Amino acid sequence: MPTETKTSTSAKILYRPVGMVGSLAAAALSGALVKAIYKRATPGDRADPPDPLESEYSMREILVAAAVQGLVFATVKALADRGGARLFQRWTGEWPGD
Repeated sequence: MPTETKTSTSAKILYRPVGMVGSLAAAALSGALVKAIYKRATPGDRADPPDPLESEYSMREILVAAAVQGLVFATVKALADRGGARLFQRWTGEWPGD
């Protein structure tokens, strides 16, 4: 079992910009992935997932689109956060979390 070490305050502060850049990149990538998935999964020429206030879509379509968006965003964000933390640890020798 690995030994846990407390992260220094300076490491947490230095990691904030890395985390913010990673989050922005994850959001952009998530949006592109959701559009690509939605475009392939739906018939016709719809490129964007439906907005909940668009009346021409059924509740089922709205909920499926929201579930796909949530799944993709959460997965990509977790990958970006973890990757950013590992990169930060390689650069500094300290894990930014905990």
